[in-house]
Amino acid sequence: MVDISVVVPVYGCPEALRPLYERVRETMDRIQKSFELVLVNDACPKGSWKIIEELCHEDKRVMGIDLSRNFGQIHSTNAGIDEAKGEYIVLMDCDLQDRPEGIEDLFQEIEKGYDIVFARRMDRKDNAMVLFFSKTFYRIYNHFTEGYYDGDVGNFCIVRKKVVDEYRQIKDNNKSFTAMLSWMGYKVSKIDIEAEKRFEGKSSYTFSKKVDMAIDMLTSQSNKPLKAIIKLGFVIAALAFVYLVIQIINYFVSSNVTEGWTSIIAAIFLMGGITLVCLGGVGIYVGNIFSQTKGFPAYLIREKINGDKK
Repeated sequence: MVDISVVVPVYGCPEALRPLYERVRETMDRIQKSFELVLVNDACPKGSWKIIEELCHEDKRVMGIDLSRNFGQIHSTNAGIDEAKGEYIVLMDCDLQDRPEGIEDLFQEIEKGYDIVFARRMDRKDNAMVLFFSKTFYRIYNHFTEGYYDGDVGNFCIVRKKVVDEYRQIKDNNKSFTAMLSWMGYKVSKIDIEAEKRFEGKSSYTFSKKVDMAIDMLTSQSNKPLKAIIKLGFVIAALAFVYLVIQIINYFVSSNVTEGWTSIIAAIFLMGGITLVCLGGVGIYVGNIFSQTKGFPAYLIREKINGDKK
């Protein structure tokens, strides 16, 4: 057992790994707690695993986990969480936008009796478009999940082992660690920690990938979108009925009734598009059920260094 496990999913930031390790080690020396650094390589195409291997051989407190292929951030995070042994588990990104020195502030806050402490990112270095879509998504997410997730909160957090043990019992292949923590309802605190610029390169998360992850998070935690689809259908049916009544009145009252294909074709395309959206929404839920019932593992580990053998 160790005091603090620092879990870091790794993808696309090999040059940041050694500075990350050194800053985590220096921070832990100040806290004076035993630690392990769990680096999960999510099939990084830039050679991150080679650097992880070097760090593991230099310091046995570094655990390296190499996934068999790219499973995505949610699943690589869960792989690290499942392997972590600490009494406290810290989650952070690998690009050093989360300051390793902030772990000391998180630890001091959780020692006040909290179960979960999130880092609220001050002065985020993302562009305006990213910030806009992030805030918009979390407003929608909170509405549909009845959650209280703060859009300014990222992955950087510290959690007690008892909470992580409960999280591990949740049987959901698409569970998101930070989003699920907000749902679990333990004693939560948030502290402000200034964000840094990305250490190298740019994020591998394209807009399309972010939309896919948002859909997975939303549909795995709430069935409210299905209810919204039903309500949308009722609204459209009501509007269509009103329009029909207006057209009937016009037929008897006025001889100047527009005839043509425009309104018909527009109505067909409108209803056809809405029907496809509704079918797609239902299909996503059916797909989630299919994926869950197959019983496939959420991730596969190709190699593990300095970790317990199973």
